[in-house]
Amino acid sequence: MIDLHDITGLVLAGGRGTRMGGLDKGLQPFRGLPLAQHALQRLAPQVGPCLLNANRHLDRYAEFGVPVRPDSLDGYAGPLAGFLTGLDHCSTPWLLTVPCDTPLFPRDLAQRLAQAAAATDAEIVLAAGPEADAQGRLQLRAQPVFCLLRASLLSSLQRFTQAGGRKIDAWTAQHRCHTVAFDLPGDDPLAFANANTLDELHALEQTP
Repeated sequence: MIDLHDITGLVLAGGRGTRMGGLDKGLQPFRGLPLAQHALQRLAPQVGPCLLNANRHLDRYAEFGVPVRPDSLDGYAGPLAGFLTGLDHCSTPWLLTVPCDTPLFPRDLAQRLAQAAAATDAEIVLAAGPEADAQGRLQLRAQPVFCLLRASLLSSLQRFTQAGGRKIDAWTAQHRCHTVAFDLPGDDPLAFANANTLDELHALEQTP
């Protein structure tokens, strides 16, 4: 069994916010709090220490009370750059990443991913959740930015990114990987709904 205090939580807020017109997504308000702070407050009770990955407005993010770490790779290199930064500063055996733009993620995320890691001896455990297709039908899809990974994978990810790799699934495929489905009775079907635009953010804000 993995002790949840052996997991460092990382909120990913380092993107460009292109589909929000270049706004810093993590600082957009959601139910009275900036998105990244909302994510942090949802994640913190589930894990041990927490970090925040951001590349702009670092002083503003620092007000949330946890260490703020910018990407160690140049050029807004995507989620793997955040993973790499988190692993580089992780002081526990495990790292759990969550994006700032999915504010309703499960409150038992860490527990269920950790249970699966212990049961399967996986090095990486990903969440999968319902997501609407073009016709509005819910389909189960992997959510690779919700990722529990061993801190010992730092050197592997360094090699992968130094070689120009940027795709999460191309890297995770190199390791023992397991996926946990969050589609049980009682699971929120909107748990992994993300807000890429301001309209999507406002729509999520109106959900019960």
